[in-house]
Amino acid sequence: MPLSLRRGRVTRTVDATNCEVDGIPCVVYADVTGPVEEGDDVLVNVQARELGLGSGGFDIVYANLTRGLELPAAEGAHVMALPYAPGQWAVAHAEEGGALAERLEGLPVVLCTVHSQVAPAWAALRELRVAYVQVAGGALALDLSDTVRTLGFGVRVSVAPCFGGDARCVSVASALLWAAARSDVVVCSVGPGIVGTGTRFGHGAVSLAEAANVASALGGLPVLAARVSDADTRGRHRGISHHTQAVLELCLGDVAVSSPDDGEGWREACAGLPLSHMGRGADEEPSHFAAAYAAGRFAAASVR
Repeated sequence: MPLSLRRGRVTRTVDATNCEVDGIPCVVYADVTGPVEEGDDVLVNVQARELGLGSGGFDIVYANLTRGLELPAAEGAHVMALPYAPGQWAVAHAEEGGALAERLEGLPVVLCTVHSQVAPAWAALRELRVAYVQVAGGALALDLSDTVRTLGFGVRVSVAPCFGGDARCVSVASALLWAAARSDVVVCSVGPGIVGTGTRFGHGAVSLAEAANVASALGGLPVLAARVSDADTRGRHRGISHHTQAVLELCLGDVAVSSPDDGEGWREACAGLPLSHMGRGADEEPSHFAAAYAAGRFAAASVR
């Protein structure tokens, strides 16, 4: 299916990431298209909304025809994001200049297979220097996440093909090593809106198996936040999700796995944080958030 593009006019700007085009809510990534202002003539990708997709079913600004043409590439950038695709653009990568650690030296890496685990995991780590690393499997744009923008991460790193944040890396290995030089612990996750087909390995959580294997190979401590549900009507996600089982099946070394039974105190620690899993809150999914908090607490206790 080709792109579904529509021409429209920006009728309202909400913040740096959200606007309205002809009265319809729309996401804009200023790092890609340049910022938008009311009255701008834009091209919008409307396909996800027209297909009626779930968490990702919204319009996205594809190009700003008023002020977004012939924008210069970032200075010194030559590695392309989304290479060989119609929307490719040059992005500076941390490997090209930023200091990377040689080894992880026991650095705990909390692995979140669904984005709703990020906030409770962070809640157990908030007294430490926490880095966020986003891998493929859900939304590619790091800036789409209200959770990541709200929480107090010291640094935010995107791993190709993801983009945005304080740094971008070609590989998850480089991202973890870059983060290790600047943090005590890492939370590694897919973005919002995880991809899933209902099959054994056809889902975005598989990316976390690679992250676990890389963390282990580099001397880190991978800690998998088990995806657990009390209320999901889909049998494959009820109790321990098949996503968690798939990740563990692909891990080549030892991985610590959290349990909701070890998440005592999660409600108090997560008070005021944005807790939502598949549209369900803390009262409907207590085991889900408890397990993620338990992963963060285990990681915090493991910091050297």
